[in-house]
Amino acid sequence: MAIQTCNLHHSLISHLLPFVLLLLLHAWGGCCHPQCLDYKPPFEPRQPLVFCKEYIKFGCCDLEKDGEISAKFYTIMEHFDHSGYEACGRYIRSILCQECSPYSAHLFDAEDANTPMRMLPGLCRDYCSSYWLQCRYTLSLLLEDSGNPQQFANLTATIEEDRKMFCDYLELKDKQYCYPNVLTNTELNANLGLVREDPTGCLELCLQEVANGLRNPVAMIHAEDGTHRFFVAEQLGYVWVYLANGSRIDRPFLNLTHAVLTSPWAGDERGFLCIALHPRFDEVKKAYVYYSVSIKKEERIRVSEFTLLTTDDNQLDHSSERTILEVVEPASNHNGGQLLFGRDGYLYIFIGDGGRAGDPFGKFGNSQNKSTLLGKVLRLDVDNNDDATPYSIPSDNPFLHEKEARPEIYAYGVRNMWRCSIDRGDPTTGRGGGRLFCGDVGQNKFEEVDLIVKGGNYGWRAKEGFSCYDRKLCLNSSLDDILPIFAYPHKLGKSVTGGYIYRGCQMPNLNGLYIFGDFMSGRLMSLKENVASGEWQYREICMGGDQTCRFPKLINSYYKYIISFAEDEAGELYFLATGVASAKARAGVVYKIVDPSRRAAPGKCSFKPAPVKIKGKLVHFYPKEEFKAMETTPAPTTPTGYRTTIMTAAFTRSAQTSIIPTSPTRKHGRPLQYAPITTSKPLTSAQPPPSPSTTSMKRPKVALTSERPAALTTPRPQYWSLKPTTSGYKPQRPPINTTPTKTQEEGLRLGEKLENTGGANQVYKRPRGRSRDSKRGRGGRKLRAGSVRLVTTDGLSDRGRLEIFIRGEWGTVCDDLFTSKAGSVVCRQLGFTTALAVMKRAALGEADRNVRILLDDVECEGGERSLLECKRSRVGKHNCSHGEDVGVICG
Repeated sequence: MAIQTCNLHHSLISHLLPFVLLLLLHAWGGCCHPQCLDYKPPFEPRQPLVFCKEYIKFGCCDLEKDGEISAKFYTIMEHFDHSGYEACGRYIRSILCQECSPYSAHLFDAEDANTPMRMLPGLCRDYCSSYWLQCRYTLSLLLEDSGNPQQFANLTATIEEDRKMFCDYLELKDKQYCYPNVLTNTELNANLGLVREDPTGCLELCLQEVANGLRNPVAMIHAEDGTHRFFVAEQLGYVWVYLANGSRIDRPFLNLTHAVLTSPWAGDERGFLCIALHPRFDEVKKAYVYYSVSIKKEERIRVSEFTLLTTDDNQLDHSSERTILEVVEPASNHNGGQLLFGRDGYLYIFIGDGGRAGDPFGKFGNSQNKSTLLGKVLRLDVDNNDDATPYSIPSDNPFLHEKEARPEIYAYGVRNMWRCSIDRGDPTTGRGGGRLFCGDVGQNKFEEVDLIVKGGNYGWRAKEGFSCYDRKLCLNSSLDDILPIFAYPHKLGKSVTGGYIYRGCQMPNLNGLYIFGDFMSGRLMSLKENVASGEWQYREICMGGDQTCRFPKLINSYYKYIISFAEDEAGELYFLATGVASAKARAGVVYKIVDPSRRAAPGKCSFKPAPVKIKGKLVHFYPKEEFKAMETTPAPTTPTGYRTTIMTAAFTRSAQTSIIPTSPTRKHGRPLQYAPITTSKPLTSAQPPPSPSTTSMKRPKVALTSERPAALTTPRPQYWSLKPTTSGYKPQRPPINTTPTKTQEEGLRLGEKLENTGGANQVYKRPRGRSRDSKRGRGGRKLRAGSVRLVTTDGLSDRGRLEIFIRGEWGTVCDDLFTSKAGSVVCRQLGFTTALAVMKRAALGEADRNVRILLDDVECEGGERSLLECKRSRVGKHNCSHGEDVGVICG
């Protein structure tokens, strides 16, 4: 029987190989980019690598991964004597170290999460031929952790004797990116790790959708209290709280819709315009807001103070409003609308010039008139005001002692400053910290970016940008105005939206880059200071096309009307935009700015948000936008190398969730033409069929044996053996600590690569064979409440939709708040070690309507014996559908 099985297997391989090799001969083209096997950009390791030293400056391995590769190398080399070590060690080391290459995703055909990944990196033909001549029989050792050992033993034995078949299997047809050519390609390595540029010099960045369905989101701030919450204000008068996991609290932080003056007219500048939290919000618990009101048909801007409710950390006490300042607005435009606290602890208020056109008020206009607050930057002290006047004047305000000047004024000569920010300073040196940047909207010709200083006159209405607007005032020698650091003409845009200098951790390339935009043109722009000359160099920002933004969760287009920019507690940058510039349209989106060229080293930017007490319910975030592929670069359809049935890794990729595209009103991005949005469907890689005789549910110990079909057995070189040598040459390992550090409990999201410390592939386990409607376990034992199972149509026992047995019935679990800790509880119940991934939005299957949803809002610490011991909603109580059935992949 065994002989018949072997002959049948041999016949099957012989029959399939011509078809497989036909597929292998097709080339796979496409524009490639640096990317790691976890579908993220490369990085500089925090600690120098010891084994794969060629990637010590930039690549895809940290010291821990470097140690794992080293351990695997020395395990393989135990099969060799000294001569074998000398002959093959360099090949095996080079092949293993390609996991650390900044182009590892391309070498392993892993740039697309929906396609099977190669088990070994793609080699150049000449290098493969040399490898075949000297060390062809080591292929089985490199593949021994990749799946069914007998299957790969037969496969490698078949191709090891034929150089063409051997190199068809290992070759990467792209001669630029195959190993080792990828190391010496001048074009690929010239700007490796720098921000990618298009042919015109435009910086190519990507975006991540963070929030949507907002009505003209005008501001986003954080509390700087360790919770990493952010607060988003809508022009209509709502302020919403978003948690660090992206969920929104259903109760508004503030609701001023009854008082705010605005309208549904597109472009109406009135409304709720800004909010600022006290810099010691966790102690002082006060917030300040800037909004338009109408009092007896007179339009005003109002700055008010609110106090946090004593019973809810996520809601202001609406009855606590105290007016700090009111200023009458002569017209409905040029309302200004920025509040922020400086490093000095004072509140800065930015007020427009009063409206209309050309600042026609008085002899010199409001902005040059220091007896009015219009067209000014104000600085107030709002501390210690509970039993006194709403604010006091800082003792060093520049015009405190000037006759007829308002003492609140900090700077003047501004037209309509829209969005200002304070530089956090360089993370290492602190240089630039405290600088105040503002975008000032122009009149007819120019938009400008200003660096605000105490007592500064910014020239309006005498000047617009660098040019004269009112020539008589412009020629006045007493003007002594401060010129902008940058101004641009209206052919680039007609309404500047000030931004931020990036000082975050996740994208080191962007440090020191001032990123801003234009509301009317939708253009994203940047400025970089030349420290030596003090000049600011302009670079436009465009959206990456082709492969540049093909990372999970990233998109490359955005809605045109850029309303505001924002910074989260960790210093990462965002911008707020809408497709319909109306306070009533739910077309607003918050985007995070992402550099796809380089990231920080894993673990460097990690943080644990402080807990937040929640009252009310959480509204979970689901992105609506999709990556837009260029029409001129269709996705490749021809499989390559390992993208075949018999040679693919025994590994199922995370499936992409179906996303329902919205119908955007106006979208902006570069390149301007994209292919139609299509809905992506779940895809899985091909898998080798399980052996009929396999009954063990445990992963088999992979070791090559001599029990191969006689016809496939070939002589081996004398310098290596099938078993580790006991008396021969034993290479000395360097003192590398290969013990894994504490594992990061990151919940693997949909579309991300499953991280597998045992290599690139995971062996499938046989199905447990339980009926879906069964109420008894193995051997007919009655199931306990809290028993779980993984349901899948693929017959795999290590993954599937999660179902739990409660009160005599099986039901599903909603994915709300379900993390890898809860997944580990499930996997341990099923006899596995841990959860490799938690799959949300029914990625592993959706239950029938007649199956009840039994659990929702499950939060586990990781040590519980069942989900019933975790924090959760009551059994049967939920606010989700089967489209949110959670799935788990165990290992």
